[in-house]
Amino acid sequence: MSASVANLTKSPSQTFASGAVIGTLGGLIGLGGAEFRLPLLIGLFKFSALDAVILNKAQSLIVVASALPFRATAVPWGDVIGQWAVIVNLLAGSLVGAWLGAGWATRLKSTTLYRIIALLLVAMAFILWLGHDLGPSQGGLNGWPLYGAGAVAGLGIGVVASLMGVAGGELLIPTLILLFGVDIKLAGSLSLVVSLPTMIVGFARYSRSQSFAVLGRNRGFVLIMAAGSILGSFIGGQLLGTVPNAVLLPALAIILIVSAVKVWRHA
Repeated sequence: MSASVANLTKSPSQTFASGAVIGTLGGLIGLGGAEFRLPLLIGLFKFSALDAVILNKAQSLIVVASALPFRATAVPWGDVIGQWAVIVNLLAGSLVGAWLGAGWATRLKSTTLYRIIALLLVAMAFILWLGHDLGPSQGGLNGWPLYGAGAVAGLGIGVVASLMGVAGGELLIPTLILLFGVDIKLAGSLSLVVSLPTMIVGFARYSRSQSFAVLGRNRGFVLIMAAGSILGSFIGGQLLGTVPNAVLLPALAIILIVSAVKVWRHA
């Protein structure tokens, strides 16, 4: 069965429910859940690696665009705009990284892409487990060294975000906290502001590939799962803090590692 038809064996309610569960997991830790969505697209819905990345990118774009106004009540736009220099610094690298990463993904052999995705999922698991309860700490850099480090970090984040079809919040938030000394609440909003144009650039690069046609074949699937993800993100946000991070983060990290093993086996 081809990857573009395989998802049709799943009902719209199952697709919506899957998105809602993913969104809730992401909302519980302040992310969009794309890291959890990608292995589900490959494992449950049987999309090929590249098709799954492109579908994940489209849904991540919808979820992030929806999350921005949701956060405006918690983090005023004035606070976000006040960090314009940090935003521009990270975008200087992430936009280039997004273009390069998407280009590499379209040229990689399917087996290689599966393995890269699996390794990145493991890396995400360790970052989730070890790095999400960080406190502001600027790392001692100022001036041009700080700008250079920000651009390099943005470049790497842009590449990873494009290769996985994710927003990159799990990488952006620790970078904003450790490198720029931003508090975690503001870092969440800044990561969305950086993610949105980064994903648009990656999306534009993917649109030049024949594989981009997977979106046209699965338009309804994308919209239904994205709607579920948005609802789940809202629910997860409301439940934020109800599950201790000492329990939640290791459990989600284990889910990512198990998913990585399953994706690796697809190679």
